[in-house]
Amino acid sequence: MKNLRLTFAIWFAAAFSLPTFAQREDKLINQDWSFRFSHQVNANAAHRVDLPHTWNAQDALGGKQDYKRGIGNYTKKIFIRPDWKGKRLFLRFEGANCVSNVFVNGKHIGEHRGGYGAFVFEITDKVEYGKENTLLVRVNNGEQLDVMPLVGDFNFYGGIYRDVHLLLTDNLCISPLDYASSGVYLIQQQVTDKQAAVCARVNLSNGTGELRKAVVRLQINDGEKTVYEAEKEVSMTPRTDVQAEDIEFILTNPRLWNGTRDPFMYQAVVTLIKDGQELDKVEQPLGLRYYTTDPDKGFFLNGKHLPLHGVCRHQERAEVGNALHPEHHEEDTRIMLDMGVNAIRLAHYPQATYMYDLMDKNGIVTWAEIPFVGPGGYADKGFVDQPSFRENGKEQLKEMIRQHYNHPSICFWGLFNELKEQGDNPVEYIKELNTMAHREDPTRPTTSASNQGGALNFITDHIAWNRYDGWYGATPATLATWLDATHKSYPGIKIAISEYGAGASIYHQQDSLVQTVPGSWWHPENWQTEYHIQNWKIISERPYVWGSFVWNMFDFGAAHRTEGDRPGVNDKGLVTHDRKIKKDAYYFYRANWNPEPMVYIAGRRNVDRVKPLVDVQVFSNVEEVRLIVNGRLCGKMKPDGLKVCLFKDVPLRKGSNEIEVRAGDGKKQLIDRCTWILQ
Repeated sequence: MKNLRLTFAIWFAAAFSLPTFAQREDKLINQDWSFRFSHQVNANAAHRVDLPHTWNAQDALGGKQDYKRGIGNYTKKIFIRPDWKGKRLFLRFEGANCVSNVFVNGKHIGEHRGGYGAFVFEITDKVEYGKENTLLVRVNNGEQLDVMPLVGDFNFYGGIYRDVHLLLTDNLCISPLDYASSGVYLIQQQVTDKQAAVCARVNLSNGTGELRKAVVRLQINDGEKTVYEAEKEVSMTPRTDVQAEDIEFILTNPRLWNGTRDPFMYQAVVTLIKDGQELDKVEQPLGLRYYTTDPDKGFFLNGKHLPLHGVCRHQERAEVGNALHPEHHEEDTRIMLDMGVNAIRLAHYPQATYMYDLMDKNGIVTWAEIPFVGPGGYADKGFVDQPSFRENGKEQLKEMIRQHYNHPSICFWGLFNELKEQGDNPVEYIKELNTMAHREDPTRPTTSASNQGGALNFITDHIAWNRYDGWYGATPATLATWLDATHKSYPGIKIAISEYGAGASIYHQQDSLVQTVPGSWWHPENWQTEYHIQNWKIISERPYVWGSFVWNMFDFGAAHRTEGDRPGVNDKGLVTHDRKIKKDAYYFYRANWNPEPMVYIAGRRNVDRVKPLVDVQVFSNVEEVRLIVNGRLCGKMKPDGLKVCLFKDVPLRKGSNEIEVRAGDGKKQLIDRCTWILQ
């Protein structure tokens, strides 16, 4: 035992006497911040908060149109250990809305302008080692005419609403300073079923005043197996934030990232080595794929046609606003997968990195976009033609592309939503953004979401329209007329539907099917259902529509809205704001998009009935559905091409009626039930 203790003591001493070659450390510093508004200058005004945090979770979501938009002060004490001296320290903010000024020990170290991208500041020479240091972040969500977005049909929640990290690295590191990117770009130069040519571009940073020699090692792993490995000797220039080094390689017979069928990803591990010691390491996903869009036939992934069954999603929910935790993103993803979603438009701004990770992992084709947003049907404009605004938009575009470059799910960069050409005309500026997007990333096409005619529709590689035929006037049939006319007039452009939807309250039920008034306080659920049935029929019959995206997957906060069952909510979601109730239209899409056998009775919440003869609408993707009312078989029916069974003129008795549908064989029965009461 004595020899064992001695051996351990020698090993322990040796281990801690080795040179302190640092691996990267990532410390989450979300806990125990102090918050006050800037106008609260009294000594005891501040209170504790933990991140993620927004100060608008109550007022904006309560429908208060003049919810607090101003400056909030976040303060945190952080002890900087003396043994960290000789390392490099960085603060990394995943997102704060929308202009952030950061101070260390009362000294201003930098400003970030934009509410949806990450940002990083180095604080190595700004802190006092062996002491408690004070971080102050002043966040302003007020209206600013030189920061995107200027307007929007959604809430501009203020606060540090994503995680904050303290990064510690060696003096030589893989740089976090290139627009807060990972420092590694995996450029898919050419991908086929037989081989993939990739360039790994690694950004290095040397915090010393001397030229340093090092080695960059690249490993491409398939789980525990390394399928490619290479090393490159580099000379790191003194006092350099970003020094790019390329390693090109080819994988033969690669396994491809193939959407929801097989969202396979390799792992690219980049290690910085000096004198045989690992100084820094970054791992990024490598999902190899190739895709194209045909103006007549739609979207193709890895050479095979893939109809994109998409939805749009805002990064917010009831009670917490936009201060989301990982489990919120995970729940949203599970719900979408259950419905059969294979594509998503993350509108109208870059969303959390973790959300893109989930899209990668689950094979959901993704449209990511910058917050260049027009007013829709509201006042003001989304574009001010001044140099500072134009520069801010370009900076936000660079941020989005560089931070999210390696996500295989992202197939489209979106450049704008619902802009207008009247007044300051954004057309020339959109051209500049389009050129910049292709310069930043030659591998992905651009797209945009329009709601009107004009030259702005002919700039990006793809174009999509926000259409609400049958909600904001007209009827669903006009969508078919418009699509066919547009495709005939412009046969070379690649057309999608970026938004279509109708509002619905689960509390608003009616026996008759009547198109409602959008701005009213009556949003019956059955009209939303009928709207989607008719619109999806039109879209699904037109293969030249390369993708369609329901607006919206979830109800979301919009303080200025005065409609539906309460103010402050846009109720076009297929799922309620709290994610607890899936509306009837959700199950319509589930029957059409998810092959898992199902049966569902629509109109189930319309419990109190006034007509003795009712139509029973059922969504199902099985061969035959049987309707049983009060224990009696009332009919059998095969679902139509839209997975709908409509049992006409079904009699109800006075009082309670048990409605039941069955599908499947005797071994495995699918059953759904509800109760209706005839008055």
